[in-house]
Amino acid sequence: MAKILHPAVQGKSFSFYAEVKCSASPMLYNLSLAFAEVTDSMRHLAARTFSCFTIIADVCLAAAPNSEVHAGITAPWTVEDMVARETADEFRISPEGNWVVWVKSSPDAGKDEMVSNLFLTSLTEKREVQLTRGADHNSKPRWSRSGRMIAFLSDRPVLKQEAKETEAGEDENPTQVWLLDAAGGEPWPLTRIERGVKDFDWIDEMTILIAAEETPTNYLRSLKDHKDRGQAIDDPRQSPPVRLFKVSVKNGEITRLTTNDDWVVTVAVSTDGRYAAVIHARSLSYEFDEKIRPVIVVHDLATGKGVPIHADVPIVPWFAEAEPQIRWTGESSGFYFVSHYSTHPVYRQAFVDQLFYYELSAGKAIKVDLGWERELGLEVEPAFAVIPNGFVALLADGVRFKAARYLRQGSSWQREWLEGDDVKNLFGIEITRDGRTAVYRSSAASSPEQLFQAAIDGNRLSNRAALTHLNSQFAQKTPSRSEVVRWKGALGEEVEGLLFYPQIFERGKKFPLLVMIHGGPLSMDLDAWDDRTSRPMNLYTQRGSFVFTPNYHGSGNYGLAWAESIGGGKYYELEVPDIEKGVDALIARGLVDPERLGVMGWSNGGILTVALTVASTRYKAASSGAGNVEQTSDWSYVKFGAAFDNYYFGATPLDDPQLYLRKSPLYDLKKVRTPTIVFSGSEDRAVGHAQGWMHFRTLQQLGQTDVRFVVFPGEEHGLKKLAHRRRKVEEELAWFEKYLLKTAPPANEAVKDNSPLAQELKRRSIMIVGTNYGMLLKSTLVPEVVPFRGLELGRFELTRAQFAAFDKNYRIEPGTENYPANNISFSSAQAYCTWLSKTTGENFRLGKVEELESIYREAQPNENTLDYWAGYSVNPDDAARLREKIGKLGGAAPLLKEVGSFPGRGNGEMVFDLGGNVAEWVVDKDGSGKLLGGSADQPSDPHSPESQTTLPYTGFRVVKGP
Repeated sequence: MAKILHPAVQGKSFSFYAEVKCSASPMLYNLSLAFAEVTDSMRHLAARTFSCFTIIADVCLAAAPNSEVHAGITAPWTVEDMVARETADEFRISPEGNWVVWVKSSPDAGKDEMVSNLFLTSLTEKREVQLTRGADHNSKPRWSRSGRMIAFLSDRPVLKQEAKETEAGEDENPTQVWLLDAAGGEPWPLTRIERGVKDFDWIDEMTILIAAEETPTNYLRSLKDHKDRGQAIDDPRQSPPVRLFKVSVKNGEITRLTTNDDWVVTVAVSTDGRYAAVIHARSLSYEFDEKIRPVIVVHDLATGKGVPIHADVPIVPWFAEAEPQIRWTGESSGFYFVSHYSTHPVYRQAFVDQLFYYELSAGKAIKVDLGWERELGLEVEPAFAVIPNGFVALLADGVRFKAARYLRQGSSWQREWLEGDDVKNLFGIEITRDGRTAVYRSSAASSPEQLFQAAIDGNRLSNRAALTHLNSQFAQKTPSRSEVVRWKGALGEEVEGLLFYPQIFERGKKFPLLVMIHGGPLSMDLDAWDDRTSRPMNLYTQRGSFVFTPNYHGSGNYGLAWAESIGGGKYYELEVPDIEKGVDALIARGLVDPERLGVMGWSNGGILTVALTVASTRYKAASSGAGNVEQTSDWSYVKFGAAFDNYYFGATPLDDPQLYLRKSPLYDLKKVRTPTIVFSGSEDRAVGHAQGWMHFRTLQQLGQTDVRFVVFPGEEHGLKKLAHRRRKVEEELAWFEKYLLKTAPPANEAVKDNSPLAQELKRRSIMIVGTNYGMLLKSTLVPEVVPFRGLELGRFELTRAQFAAFDKNYRIEPGTENYPANNISFSSAQAYCTWLSKTTGENFRLGKVEELESIYREAQPNENTLDYWAGYSVNPDDAARLREKIGKLGGAAPLLKEVGSFPGRGNGEMVFDLGGNVAEWVVDKDGSGKLLGGSADQPSDPHSPESQTTLPYTGFRVVKGP
């Protein structure tokens, strides 16, 4: 039990206690807070004492940075952790409830973007199967009715010819329906539709319902024949109707089911396969003006006939770029769906998500009374899961969702709050048909995301077990501690947000603060893992800064009144004071240095960043990504411009041009004194690319502060290319290090990474005692260890001089003191580590196979191996012939070189000879010794399963830590 005196209550009459739990990694994932010494009267005292800034009791701790808790050796967070984070989405449970299929997004270096593949995980045993591979985008896995097959959407080329056309610059491969056997095997394409499939669902074991564009007209074919890529905006001639078709699984035969003249968005087929709930978009300009709303139509799949559903209130089941949520009951008596509700008669820019139920026999949709003013959670999918006689829902509740079970009783539903494992941190849930097992996404602001399963007994979750192991490198890293904070904002109303602590926190000391503002505005910061390209929290906390993420007025998950509070012309008027008052409250707590404030955001966060730099000169650095400064052009150019601006400003620029001038920060940029970096994608239609140019040119021409503008060619609102994501984060880090943190060394763009000059400059940090590599510890020459891939790893293989300090009988030829210690057995290597630990009082050991195998494998090329000596890639036959010649060189190991003779590896501290010189002893999973890494006497052969190194070419390097 480790006692943590929370910094916010330091010196007060009560304290918090936290039980620190560590698993296989040094990351402290779980700290459960218990109010061991807090009485009711003390709680009242706390509330009064911190009336300006309330500390919420359920602090989101993953690793306390205070001196009372020692987190052990951890690796630093990297840019790659932010831009290439693995995720698990679109999880679906098999009909019998034994498996879950899900989509894993991971980086692909060749494609330079994230790709998605299907995985299958057992719910009854520890087993995971990767179903698809490659650099494609695979999505929407759906089980067949029997569970024997899985259908999914993929942009993988159906034919080799299509792949060649794509490479030659033609349109990308259209998305098709693919099938695979759940027992394993190669997927095969079911459809070959020219313009791709929009959505699909299973009707029965041998039939799939798809939504696809009608076959191209002669007009469209003529455009294609002439290579005419011009696009007439909102022209139905260039956007054929999206209709329903049946596809035979047996032979791929397609049968048209409907002849509608609108555009099907999504389909959901009833469990018995008789009906489909289908969302139809009825206007190509709906996203822009929200005038003609989409409808849900119930189609009879035997005839194709459709009946639009009706309710006592307007139904808006879909908005662009959001995943509609429709779920049929198990007995096919009806379906639940989400509708977006607002008090505005036209626009759905600020809304809450309401749950409706449509019963086939009644022919009418009724609103489900959730008994919760804030309604369903926003930006969570699935937000509800159907169970026998009801559903489980995740309700909106600020920075978290509140999980509840609802059981139907006649025309109403009775609620029970969900209890047990993870209920405060559920972010999407699916449940087996029998209602006994849940699969859900869970994380916290200080605990990375995974998929879990848990048993359901009534309203209780129990026996949780992790199903995924995403981002395994995070296990060697310590996330920042975070806490939920509240303060009085605009209008004197309580505002909520999250505060992330510097990783090295000292009480009584003031730290820089970086305000990270979410987009939307109808988005929110959740107590969920969210480190990514636009929000790299841990990169800044490990550099010694607080990070503050406020849920200002207009944010989602706080109810309709909060969401609508900035509409009708109040945009900017409440959000900016909310954020400013939150910063003031942190300064008042004595945590933040008021002279070291920074602000950044993307999209609406970028917009508010601009507004803050106009409103105040106290921010020392700013980053505005995809933000706008001029509203009239925003109204006409942005794909949702009229709907957004008409709602939030309360008028069009045609009706009130002066209002649009007043709401445009462009004309107030003369007030800005904050050094600002601006980012924009050249194809952005959510915030016009020209906005970045206007922001940049105005600040540049005013000349009152530094400004930098980085454009990402071909990118839309969110950056897809990994190279662009890295560039964004690295440029931004350099900007804040220079202007806010004051830690940036002078940049020299003439020095190329990994060039001989760069290597030589990095070598200046290598520790040397006299002429020997290493360092003196208690008068003993010991190896230097440096941070590398989450480990404290020996910079070099153990040298002969270092080994001789342990074994006085170890012979060294003069001049070879810095050669690797060789002819070392596994037991001798272990004995050295034991001796070194005892001598220094610190823990040293050999590395483990599971933590080093991939590192050694990656390092094989261009090292001191037989390939280097031969001058070519040596195969096993030539290796045997070369040994005769090598024997003529004399000595037991004549091919060894001084450690560090070849270029090092690592972006920060360099590590040498991982792929050559001597093969190195590590500990295998059964505790035995295993040799990894290349050696000078063996070729660099990736096809050899085991090292063939002889004893004269064996050595080791140390790892420091547990």
